[in-house]
Amino acid sequence: MTLIATGITSAALEAAGRKLFRHAGRQILLMACDGALFATANRCPHEGYPLSDGALGADCVLTCNWHNWKFDLRSAKTILGRDQLHHYPLEVRHGEIFIDLKEDPPGVVRAQARDAIAQALDDYDRPRLARDCARLMRAGFAPEDALKDAIILTHTRFEDGMTHAHAAAADWLRLADRTEDPALQLCAVLEPLGHLAWDSRGASHYLFCAEIRSFEARSFIAAVLEQREADAIATLRGAPELDAAMLRPVFARAALAHYADFGHSAIYVLKSFELITRLGQEVALPLLLLLTRSLVRATREDLLPEFRGFASALRAWPDGGAAPIDARNLIGLNPDRLLSRLLASSRRPVKELYDALLEAAAYNLLHFDRAFEEASDGLLADNVSWLDFTHALTFANAARQLCEETPTLWPRALLQLGLFVGRNCKYVSYGSGNKVLHNIVGGLGVLEGNAGDLRTGLPAQSLHDGK
Repeated sequence: MTLIATGITSAALEAAGRKLFRHAGRQILLMACDGALFATANRCPHEGYPLSDGALGADCVLTCNWHNWKFDLRSAKTILGRDQLHHYPLEVRHGEIFIDLKEDPPGVVRAQARDAIAQALDDYDRPRLARDCARLMRAGFAPEDALKDAIILTHTRFEDGMTHAHAAAADWLRLADRTEDPALQLCAVLEPLGHLAWDSRGASHYLFCAEIRSFEARSFIAAVLEQREADAIATLRGAPELDAAMLRPVFARAALAHYADFGHSAIYVLKSFELITRLGQEVALPLLLLLTRSLVRATREDLLPEFRGFASALRAWPDGGAAPIDARNLIGLNPDRLLSRLLASSRRPVKELYDALLEAAAYNLLHFDRAFEEASDGLLADNVSWLDFTHALTFANAARQLCEETPTLWPRALLQLGLFVGRNCKYVSYGSGNKVLHNIVGGLGVLEGNAGDLRTGLPAQSLHDGK
């Protein structure tokens, strides 16, 4: 214990009731109540208002007058509110008050923050999440340590597995890495933290199978595709050290086996492993358990009437043609016609096919007819938004990275990207804004030699044939 002299006598404090002591940038509130002396932080742990302006009751309960938080000075407990008020030990020597300003050890701060984060997640208390992240940072910890805690604490509370909160976390952390400003780093980490709290609020615990079996890729993929979660989890648990280099291609094969969950499956695979790389093996098992559950429970869009051509197109892929292709060949075609067009060019280089599909997806995005988004009397199937269009691009990015690692998956990824483009074509307005589009894609050097078609809004090859 390292005691600091305050220069305040116990007699003076008892006479005044409270005194404020400042030392090394800290404000310490000294109080006398019912024959006892107390020292606490002067700032309320809620929002930092000065407790020196608070009300001290007869039972030694200190009330912050701004939001009515109450602190029992004798027990050092918060009795109304959530965060704990910091209390300092004190001694009286020869009538003078000395206080110990030594901070809690980092391990204690870490444990306290973990407990507080757990409670804040349960309560969906985003301000408290922010405060405890800030306290972690002040104690020398990285803000993403709070995100690690949240992933581990909540991973059994997602009935359907992974959510956007997990998938976006890696990108938020990437933004945090671009700045040295602690406030901006804190903001970036609080985004996925807040979404995890929202997505898990009020949820029960959906426990995972605890059995461990020897890992075998085919057995794992079969269990996922046959929707046998317990078998898939037991097999996953047997993977040696959850080696990402070994597991990511396996998960990619399971995710791209079908047009699954509107592309979420492939996106979640990419983002899960990015997050594990960024946060470390501590979160590997929780995230892969969630990812496995989401793959098992993924919807099968390729079984819907609109997309049933996927399976037959995939079977026919090795026997396709070698016709040249670019985005103009794909814009405006419905899923069946677009799959046929891809088959006619399936022997072209993968990059040529991918670039054409990506540009067609971007065209659709730039020409989304917002009347569909704003309508309230249309068919349920036509309830679309910007997400339907941006998702094609997000899927394209994930599929490209996964297929570059496992090239045998390219046919599945290209055909699924084609389903995105074909499905969205009926929500595209082809009569406006095409000069802007030409300027954009022309600057990329992608669409060459038929600029006139783009300027008039009439892509080559019978734009409306697919409708």
